[in-house]
Amino acid sequence: MFNKTWRSVILVAGETLLLVAAVVISSIVIGGARAWELLTDNTAFLRVLLIVLVVQVCLHYTDLYDLHTIQTKRDLARRLMRAIGATSLILGFAYWVFPLLVVEQGVFLMSAALAIVMVMAWRSAFDVITSRLMPRERLLLVGTSPAAIVLARELFERRQEIGVDIVGFVDPDPARVGAPVINPGVVGTIDDIPGLTARMAVDRVVVSLSDQRGKLPMDQLLNVRLRSGVLFDHLASVYEEYTGKIALENLRPSWLVFSTGFRKSRLLTLTKRVFDITAAVCGLILSLPLTIISAIVVKLESPRDPVLYHQERVGLNGEPFTIHKFRTMRSDAEATTGPVWSAGDHDPRITKVGRFMRKTRLDEIPQLWNVLRGDMSLIGPRPERPAFVEKLTQQIPFYGQRHVVKPGVTGWAQVRYSYGASVEDAIEKMQYDLYYVKHMSLMFDLMIALETIKTVVLRRGAK
Repeated sequence: MFNKTWRSVILVAGETLLLVAAVVISSIVIGGARAWELLTDNTAFLRVLLIVLVVQVCLHYTDLYDLHTIQTKRDLARRLMRAIGATSLILGFAYWVFPLLVVEQGVFLMSAALAIVMVMAWRSAFDVITSRLMPRERLLLVGTSPAAIVLARELFERRQEIGVDIVGFVDPDPARVGAPVINPGVVGTIDDIPGLTARMAVDRVVVSLSDQRGKLPMDQLLNVRLRSGVLFDHLASVYEEYTGKIALENLRPSWLVFSTGFRKSRLLTLTKRVFDITAAVCGLILSLPLTIISAIVVKLESPRDPVLYHQERVGLNGEPFTIHKFRTMRSDAEATTGPVWSAGDHDPRITKVGRFMRKTRLDEIPQLWNVLRGDMSLIGPRPERPAFVEKLTQQIPFYGQRHVVKPGVTGWAQVRYSYGASVEDAIEKMQYDLYYVKHMSLMFDLMIALETIKTVVLRRGAK
């Protein structure tokens, strides 16, 4: 995680300096003889700061700081143009509200052009810096079971973003040495680990939980650890560190018992509740006009059906509660089928108004009442229906552990994973939910809240 954090810091810091430079250079070129006056008056700092902050917010909201989503230079340019376009609209409004912050005519246009060129050049340089000059953690993976390969493949595919190199795999069977796995293949056996760590400059030996029982030469590994300082870790821990989720494949209760995290102090519980109440009250007040409009529109589309939808969900400690939402489906949607997964935007049961409300999350507004009552938190695992919980508990390991915290209006799984309605999707979301339960904190909640705003603004799949 250290490598990934430093990559993010360097990327943002470098971009900030370039954006400041773009505004200053533009002010000098456009201002001419008045350049010094423009750059030293009482509002100069605020003018530059406003442009830089708005640009960076727009870069964030176009996923330009989410490196694994950028596939090509054309994609980068397209997102950058969209960010600059959004910046011009926001600054236009800001200048109307605060006319003292208006920059010299032509400064923003030139700054925008310079920013596009500079950011494109910086991103190219950043790729070179991170791939060739910055340290990358070299991992040697012990175990080639299907579950281990699934986890290793995700690390391999994201290796540039997270700053790791998988140098190879170790397998107990000597006959498998040389066999390909996911590009790096099997480079040795268990007994070869001491020699491999030295020859391949390994930083960390990562052991699959399913492949370690009774197979590892602990005396030899201890000697390697003490002499060379090479780290040894479980694949589940490394996967959690780099992906922000806890892998369920071959996860054992012992790993959960002895791992760090899962702390819910009284202070955290109290602080989270105060945050929930404050957010719910403010949200209900600020959203009142939208609430009234939404209720009217829902009623106009289906005059005979109720505006609100009330449904039983499973909450804290497995206790049921009634969730409230604006109705987005026909009132008889499950009259003949009983509880079934939603098919997302293509579900024929969703009304026209309901489809829009799901995209914009307007249907979730009444859940703020659930938050105020204490049935839910603003941030937490999304609550499921009892029929689904019973089924998923039987099929997904540790599924019941998501109920040790209050369910949320939004959560880590919702901002990290697109909409899904199947057991496979539930497994993927469960991995994020378990990570949230382990690392729950007020700062984590604030980050999820900001990411949720981004998700709503970009109108990504409904939950």
